Amino acid sequence: MKIYAAIDLYKGQVVRLRQGKLEALTVYSSDPLQTAQLWEDQGADGLHIVDLEGAFEGKPKQLSVLEKIAQQTHLPIQYGGGLRTEEDVFKAIENGAQRVVIGSRLLTDPSFLEKISGAVGSERIVAAIDAKDGQILMEGWTKESTYRMETFVKILEKSGAGFLLYTNVLTDGTLEGPDIQGTKKLVENSALPVFASGGIGCLRDVEELQKIKGLYGAILGKSLYEKKISIQTIKNISG
Repeated sequence: MKIYAAIDLYKGQVVRLRQGKLEALTVYSSDPLQTAQLWEDQGADGLHIVDLEGAFEGKPKQLSVLEKIAQQTHLPIQYGGGLRTEEDVFKAIENGAQRVVIGSRLLTDPSFLEKISGAVGSERIVAAIDAKDGQILMEGWTKESTYRMETFVKILEKSGAGFLLYTNVLTDGTLEGPDIQGTKKLVENSALPVFASGGIGCLRDVEELQKIKGLYGAILGKSLYEKKISIQTIKNISG
């Protein structure tokens, strides 16, 4: 199972939200590059960069930060937040993203995924599945879509997604444990590789995720920043 370190950006700072709410924001660093280099030194398999302003406003705002991190680290980067046009997807890739994470636009226009997949290849596309009680959320988790999770996944598979990123919004940023059952169900019912995200708070949570046969990766955020868990420890238990 791959371990990706999350770097959530808001106004140039590294932050974490609780359950996706701006009013529950904690700032951890004013130096995103230094943070990225820290996770690289600790042995992360990749970086998961989220442009929170982009997610809320519908337009990426942190491409220059992405470029700087890509130029000065050697880890694969997946970048998301406000990527709702072909031009913005191409810009993210040009600025160093190995993969792009797309969410809201896929809900309003499923054909967008087909276009992007045809242009850059499905292996570069991570489709975000942000769910609350099985209902898919959009626009920085501020609105409910009309899609249930099971239906949405089937559309993503047919339209050219290369990876799925599953986040149970109710667990995100809580450190209270990931949605093991929801993650397991998704892995078992989809042919695409899945990243688990949200709520990972301790080593036991990681061990429970590792028991899910076929799970591709996990994204750790708050647990790393608050030193509840270390990447080195995870690597040690993984052998």
